[in-house]
Amino acid sequence: MNIQDKAFFCSWSGGKDSCLALYRAMANGGRPASLLTILAEGGLRSRSHGLPLQVLQNQARSLGIPLLVRAASWEEYTRVFSEVLREFKSKGLDIGVFGDIDIEGHLQWVESVCKPIGIKPYHPLWQQSRKQLLTDFLEAGFKATIVVVEASKLDKSFLGRELSAAVLEEIEAAGADAAGENGEYHTVVTDGPIFSTPVPIKLGELFEEDGYCFINLEG
Repeated sequence: MNIQDKAFFCSWSGGKDSCLALYRAMANGGRPASLLTILAEGGLRSRSHGLPLQVLQNQARSLGIPLLVRAASWEEYTRVFSEVLREFKSKGLDIGVFGDIDIEGHLQWVESVCKPIGIKPYHPLWQQSRKQLLTDFLEAGFKATIVVVEASKLDKSFLGRELSAAVLEEIEAAGADAAGENGEYHTVVTDGPIFSTPVPIKLGELFEEDGYCFINLEG
């Protein structure tokens, strides 16, 4: 899809994949009009990565892109996401940028929610080498910190560490996918070429939930 001079929204987790997708969409001439993040019930943290709303807002402010948030349980996620897509469509915003890499089920879900509403999904990372994408991300100058690990796949000692080539090698040595595409870990992006200023984070206590270990963040 050619997105030159076209407005788009970005499905925004606050982590490395959605950030690289945003970066590439902008590099290809697209105009970011909104970031979209679904929060957990209560509206205090993001649904997937557990990022505090304040951190997400600080990211959006540094990027210079408006942030739209909605809260939903996993059971309501698709319905709420679809409602927001209808809002975008009604305002003439019909292109969505997504950071999926190669899991077919993720692609199918995106298409299943976008197609009925007339939203055209754009996947700038799709079916590219996971390792190469990480290399591109780091070489572009982005900085990201690990904030979630799947307890059965990675030790909690990875929490709070900044991504680097050496850390990726350690993740692979532990038997996990370096890109974390299967949910082995999640990150928060704090700086990079599309950020006007670094995004401040303060690392707090660890906690566990549903088989994952998180590190509390403060903006």
